[in-house]
Parts: sequence; structure tokens; C-alpha cells
Amino acid sequence: MKKTLLLLGLCLSLGGSFAQDSEPLVAASRAAVKVYATRLKGELVKAMKSGGPLQAIEVCHGKAPMIAREVSLEKGLRIGRTSLKTRNPGNAPDAWERKVLVSFEERKARGESPSKMEYSELVERNGQREFRYMKAIPTGAVCLNCHGADIAPAVAAKLDALYPQDQARGFKMGDIRGAFTIRQSKE
Repeated sequence: MKKTLLLLGLCLSLGGSFAQDSEPLVAASRAAVKVYATRLKGELVKAMKSGGPLQAIEVCHGKAPMIAREVSLEKGLRIGRTSLKTRNPGNAPDAWERKVLVSFEERKARGESPSKMEYSELVERNGQREFRYMKAIPTGAVCLNCHGADIAPAVAAKLDALYPQDQARGFKMGDIRGAFTIRQSKE
């Protein structure tokens, strides 16, 4: 009995410690996501105004990875986007990200708003401690131009040319389009 209580106390202590220690990491992750999302959205808005969805595809194809690299360097972490239905196979989720994305879908099915969903955890990878964070990306109305069920033929043709393995179509308003994902070494 004492051994069980001691182990329970140790687990609670470790969990509490992580929760306290992780708060600055979560805050920094939220800030990095905000910077990335704001820059990307700004570029997409400009593209939609100047050339519509065809121009916006160019932003996601060329500028989004560049913005992710810039924010990663500025913030000292690695930021990107992933999804259960990827457009770019290079953005496919790893096992940890897949688990979190599935949990986001389960949370949505229980009625939680995707705009509020986030998850963080301290994990060990290859003998190194790493902080991981994900924030769900809800599908908005403008997203449906390239990710919805009814995509204009010219847009579909451009997507087919740039992303022959595209799976990121058929979304509806409010679906979880994917998530911002962050990794930060803790050693």
C-alpha cells in the first residue's frame, strides 16, 4: 500500500512538474503558431485578391514552407503543418502527430470546437527529450476553394499538377483541416 501511494505521489509530482515547466513552452508554441498563421494568412489573402485560388495555391506550395523555416529560425523551434489527409506527402504526420490528430477528431466528434484544440507533451526520441505541441486548424470558408468537395476545374488541374498524391479534398466548413505542429529539443 505504501509503495503504491509512493508511486502515485511520484507520478503526480512528475506530472505537476511537467505542467508547471511546460507552461512557458506552451506559451512560446502558441506565439510561434500565431506568427506563422498570421504571415501565411496575410500571404493567402493577398494572393486571393490578386489572382484567386490559383494564386493562393502558389502561396501554399512555395511560400508556406519558406515562412515555416523563417519562423522556426526566429523562435528556435521547428514548426510546420500536418494532416490526416495531406496534400504534400512531405507533410505526412509521424506516429505522435497521427495519434494527436486522431484524438482531435475524437474530441470534435464529442462536440469540442477545433478552434480551441491543442495538445502538448514532453517525449523522448532517440534518447533525447523533446517538447511537442499541436494546434488544430479548422477548415474555414476560403479553404473550401482548394480543399472542399466542389473545386473549380482549373484549381483541380493545378492541384493535380503540383500534388499528384493529393488527399486534402472533400473537407466541409468546420472540419479539422490539419494542425500546426511544433518540436523543440529540451536537452
